[in-house]
Amino acid sequence: MQQPNILFLFPDQHRPDWLGCAGNGLPVRTPHIDRLAARGVRFTNAFTPSPLCSPARACLATGRDYQRCGVRNNDQNTPLSLPTYYRHLRDAGYEVAGVGKFDLHKPDHDWGLDGTKLLAEYGFTGGCDNEGKGDAIVTYRQNGMAPKGPYMHFLAAQGLAATHLAMYEPHLGKPGWMNFPAVTDLPDHAYCDNWLADNALRHLREFPAGKPWHLVVNFVGPHDPFDVTAEMRERWRTVEFPPPAGNSNPQAPDTIERRQNYAAMIENIDAHVGRMLAAIERRGELENTLIVYASDHGEMLGDHDRWGKSVWYTPSCGVPLIVAGPGVRSGVKSDALVALHDLAATFLDCAGAAPLPDSDARSLRPLLEGSTRSHRDWVTSALNDWSMVFDGRFKYVSGAGPQPLLYDVMEDPGEFRNLAHDQPQKVARLAALFQERLPR
Repeated sequence: MQQPNILFLFPDQHRPDWLGCAGNGLPVRTPHIDRLAARGVRFTNAFTPSPLCSPARACLATGRDYQRCGVRNNDQNTPLSLPTYYRHLRDAGYEVAGVGKFDLHKPDHDWGLDGTKLLAEYGFTGGCDNEGKGDAIVTYRQNGMAPKGPYMHFLAAQGLAATHLAMYEPHLGKPGWMNFPAVTDLPDHAYCDNWLADNALRHLREFPAGKPWHLVVNFVGPHDPFDVTAEMRERWRTVEFPPPAGNSNPQAPDTIERRQNYAAMIENIDAHVGRMLAAIERRGELENTLIVYASDHGEMLGDHDRWGKSVWYTPSCGVPLIVAGPGVRSGVKSDALVALHDLAATFLDCAGAAPLPDSDARSLRPLLEGSTRSHRDWVTSALNDWSMVFDGRFKYVSGAGPQPLLYDVMEDPGEFRNLAHDQPQKVARLAALFQERLPR
C-alpha cells in the first residue's frame, strides 16, 4: 500500500464539545472541520493521557502513558533518550516537518531564532518550533527585550514587538495573568496563528513530489489569553452562548467575552484548516493524505468556576479527535474509548513504519477501517498527584483530595455528584485498574 501523507492539525487547549459537528447547539462555526468529520471518523470519547501541554505532547511523541513518558509537568523536557514516532516516520522515508508550539523542550525557553533547536534530535527533517503565548512574552522580557524564539523575532523585525507586549502589560504578575480577554493591536498577518499557518502552507508547497510527508501544525490557539484581532472580535461580540456549568458568576462580562473570543480563535483555526486542505488538493494529494484534527487537552471555560486545564473533568482531559483519509470510513461517529497517544501507533501503522518499542499506544486503524467498533476497556489521564480512569460510564479519580471521586458520566455529564461513598464496589473495581498496564 502506498504510504499516505499525514497532515496533523493540533491546536492547543481545544475542548472536545466546541465544534459545530458535535451537534450540541453551541453557536460554534467550524465548517471545514465539520466537513472533515463528514468524510471521516469523529471520536466522542477521546482523552488526553495528561491535561497539560508538555506531558500530553511527550506522551504523544513517545506513545507512552503519563507515568512512563518522562515528563511530569511543564518543567521537564521530553527525554531525547526515548524513541519518538517522528524518528520512526523519518526512518521509514518520510519528510517529517512541523510548525507552531511543539512544547517538547518547553522549560529550555530557547527555540532558536529560526525555530529549529532540537528539531532534528526529536526526529524532524524540517520545521519551525515557536513560542507559546505566555512563553513568548516571558522570555522576551527576561532576555532584555530581545527574542528567544522565531515568533518574537518576526514581530521585532516587523517593528511590532512592543505592540504585542503592550497587550500583556496590564496583566503581568497578577493571579491568573494569562486568563484575560483582549483585542490585539497587531495586524492580521502578524497574529500568531495566522503567521504559523503561513509557515505550514510554505511547507506544503515545498514538500518534494513523490515522497511521503508528515506535517504537524501546532496552533497556539485557542489557548488563553483569549486574545483576538479586531476583525475576529467583531464577528463574535454579540453572539450568545449558554452559561458555563456550575459557575458562580456566569454573566460576568469577562466570562462572556472569554467564551466569545475562544469561539473566535476556533473559527480562525478552522479557516486555516480550509486553506491547508485546499493546498493539499492543489498538490493532487488529497486522496492519499491522512488528515487528523485533535488537541493536547481541553479548557474548562468557566465550568465548575475553573479556567484552563490540569483537572480531571472532561472539558479539561477530553479532546476532539477526527480522522479522515485513505481507508477511513466516512461520516462515522464512534463512541469507542481512545487515547490521544494512540495516534503515534496509528501514524506508524498506516505508514508501514516500525512500531515504537515498549509503547502503550494502540493503533486506531481497525476502528478507522471498520473491522472493529471497540478499542480500549478504559482510558486514563493523570497529572502530578491525581490519576483518573474512565470506563465509558464511570469516572474514578484518586489523589485529587482526601476522598476519592466517582462520577456516573452518563447520568451526570457535568460531573457534579460524587458517588464514591455510595458505590464502594465500583470504586474498588476502577481503583484496581491503576495497578495494571493499559491493554495493548
